[in-house]
Parts: sequence; C-alpha cells; structure tokens
Amino acid sequence: MPRFTILEHDWPSRHWDLLLEDGDVLLAWRLLEEPRIGTVPAERNADHRLLYLDYEGEISGNRGTVTRWDSGTFEWIERPTEARVMGTKIVGRLRLVRVGDDWNCTLV
Repeated sequence: MPRFTILEHDWPSRHWDLLLEDGDVLLAWRLLEEPRIGTVPAERNADHRLLYLDYEGEISGNRGTVTRWDSGTFEWIERPTEARVMGTKIVGRLRLVRVGDDWNCTLV
C-alpha cells in the first residue's frame, strides 16, 4: 500500500504538508490549518522527493524545519484527489477539491 505523511512546517508561516506517495514522487498540498475532521483550506504544492516520507529536521535553503504530524498508509478512491487514509491521528476519507485557484482538503 502507498504511504502518506503530514509534516508540520514552520516556514514561511506555520502549515502542514500533506504528502501522498504516487510512484516515485510525493504529491503535495499545503494545508493552511491543522488537519481535522471537516474542511481546511489548501494549496497545491510542487511534488516532493520520497525521502520526505521519513524525514524530520531542517530544510535546505533556510526554509525552516519539519516534524511529522501523522503518517500511515492509504488507498486511492479516485486518483489523485480522493483516498482512504489510515494514519495514527487521522483515519477516513480524504478529498482534495479545487475551487477556482484554491483547494480544500476534506476529511470525513
């Protein structure tokens, strides 16, 4: 099963990086509020390297630090915007919905 992680990132302002394993990359969204049941605003981010599935620490280029907020496995319901996640903090259906230029991340 593919893996996911959510990293709490302190730069340039506090947010959470949602990373979903997809082959040899991690699809990435920046969650602008702490993940929770319900909907939080999000932004699509550049794909990340797989090493971030297990990484915690400083980010190169003076881009702050990341700590693991949650991690686990998931299965696609509708690739690449809907998945069933099984983490240590969050378990349920995760949907990423584009709204104009923005995104929402909903966990039910």
